[in-house]
Amino acid sequence: MKIYFNNRFIIPAILLLFSVGNAQKQLSLESPKKEHRLTFGLTDKGEPWYSLTSDSKSVLEKSMLGFEFQDNEPMVSGFKIVSSDTNKKNETWEQPWGEVKTVRDEHNELIVHLQELSGKKRKMDIAFRLFHDGLGFRYSFPEQPNLKSVKIANEVTQFTFSNDENVWWIPVHSDNSYYESFYRKTAISATDTINTPATFETKTGKYLAIHEANLTDFASMTLRKSGQNQYKSELVPWRDGVKVYASAPFVSPWRTVIIADKPGDLAESTLMLNLNEPCKIKDISWIQPSKYIGIWWGMHLEKYSWGQGDKHGATTENTKRYIDFAAENGFNGVLVEGWNWGWDGDWTADGSAFSFVKPYPDFDLVALGDYAAKKHVQLIGHHETAGATRHYESQLEDAFRLYQKIGVHTVKTGYVNKYLDKKEWHDSQYGVRHYRKVVETAAKYQIMIDNHEPVKGTGLQRTYPNLMSQEGGRGQEYNAWSVDGGNTPEHTAALPFTRMLSGPFDYTPGNFDFNYKVPSGATVKSTLTNQLALYVVIFSPLQMASDLPENYVGKPEFQFIKDVPANWSESHVLDAKIGEFVTIARKDREGQNWYLGSVTDSQKRDLTVKLDFLDAGKTYTAEIYADGPGADFKTNPYPVTISKKTVDKNTTLNLSLAAGGGTAIRFTPLAK
Repeated sequence: MKIYFNNRFIIPAILLLFSVGNAQKQLSLESPKKEHRLTFGLTDKGEPWYSLTSDSKSVLEKSMLGFEFQDNEPMVSGFKIVSSDTNKKNETWEQPWGEVKTVRDEHNELIVHLQELSGKKRKMDIAFRLFHDGLGFRYSFPEQPNLKSVKIANEVTQFTFSNDENVWWIPVHSDNSYYESFYRKTAISATDTINTPATFETKTGKYLAIHEANLTDFASMTLRKSGQNQYKSELVPWRDGVKVYASAPFVSPWRTVIIADKPGDLAESTLMLNLNEPCKIKDISWIQPSKYIGIWWGMHLEKYSWGQGDKHGATTENTKRYIDFAAENGFNGVLVEGWNWGWDGDWTADGSAFSFVKPYPDFDLVALGDYAAKKHVQLIGHHETAGATRHYESQLEDAFRLYQKIGVHTVKTGYVNKYLDKKEWHDSQYGVRHYRKVVETAAKYQIMIDNHEPVKGTGLQRTYPNLMSQEGGRGQEYNAWSVDGGNTPEHTAALPFTRMLSGPFDYTPGNFDFNYKVPSGATVKSTLTNQLALYVVIFSPLQMASDLPENYVGKPEFQFIKDVPANWSESHVLDAKIGEFVTIARKDREGQNWYLGSVTDSQKRDLTVKLDFLDAGKTYTAEIYADGPGADFKTNPYPVTISKKTVDKNTTLNLSLAAGGGTAIRFTPLAK
């Protein structure tokens, strides 16, 4: 439906149009259930702006829109509204893997067509989509004679709040360039430039999360505090200062605002996925979620080395031992790091020494591929680049072709360096282009990707579901070498409402040994049961059992890791307080079992959980892994009590979580 501004116009149900004097026109869009309202308008100077309310309460106050360019006039004012389109959608689609199987895409859309009143009379469109769970909007620059190639200097998109709200945030490029910081909670006024997703607890009782979706050939958006209670989009630049190189026609990524009444609604939002394009891979039968072990943790503990020598971990003999353990315990894969030439010496200084097709002499890649296949286990390849992306791209086709030939269908990539090619940020347009090239090339050779040191997730897994998981946060490895002592219990209790809003996280849970000694003094700051619960709390379609295989032998708690799946049909956040505790229930995609994970911060906690998520008319055996007597993450992380109980959807369970503790439960239907 198109609306023209003349003497006659139509007002559809989802669009309201009104005038303020002769200089300003405003358009308003409601969400399908009418709980949210988006207002768009022009100032007297023709400056575009928007505002957002929910349940008649302000979510975002009047916030400006537009772009500034190098060598070209800005597109921030002097506009008129030429016309607008409205659309609506209400359909469902299925994910090949995910936290839920079926996703509903129900939204109303307003597309505003703008043109400058004078000068070059350039055109810019802005599309707004309102969902039950929030707002997405993006810019579109159509093909036109007076806007060809551009160098974007700044995006002036604002996010203006009514109050100095509290925000959960991490800094930009200060601790490092990989998003690997602790989330901190402060007022907006105490921040400077922050990464997204940024999660807000507002004084009106609403929870918000600002992020982006479908980051394609563009710079990543960060948020710079630009005024009282206000952020402005701050695009990550190229080394030369240009934010984005583009040629019309082009679109920006979607800017997203999740709106929630409670923290769990943030975690259950599908807004980001709905704003990405449908799957572009025709045959996805080879894309399979799985659980894996790896020659990895031993390197971090300095038991093994990545490079050659007496302690080399990636040997044929050692890899066979890991393959045998995986086969005996039902794991699908074995990750092997340090198998290829390039690790000797200071590999972080210059990644140009890495070969992604030549194994070390003590690692028989082809024979191990055959050995793994006979055991119904797959090798998981590892490509550490040290940020040398051009060098990596020169070998990309050959490396993936080799892996496909020997039956390797999953690759963990790494970019341990502050800059890519010693000059560009990981989250710049340069980095975005590289990561996309890797994912697209991997799909060509039926390779799944687990990307470490990535650009943040923005829902690309819908379009390319071979992008299985990413790091992009403080994972388990910090518990081996971080000088701050390792991850805190508060960290994992915050992740579902912060880092996890950008997509799956390869956190690598599952440590059973807490008595290791490392130079940093770091350690796993949780109970053993908390480690089990993280398999439910932190979603990844590739889930690792992170510890050394020998630390699992003879441990009855290991059964939960063997049982818990990595793919789900339903997920529900039952109760949560960001950074304090979270309880999540998920249903197995391939069966009828449900699983529950609950973790707490440094405080012990008693929780009451209603099991009304269970299927009606069924009775279940609940196999409960709980913190045992005397359990405490600081003094005694090991005690676990394993018990069974018959339950149904009318049952209420009382959970007792130790400090830094957790509860993990498997619900199995009883035969009638």
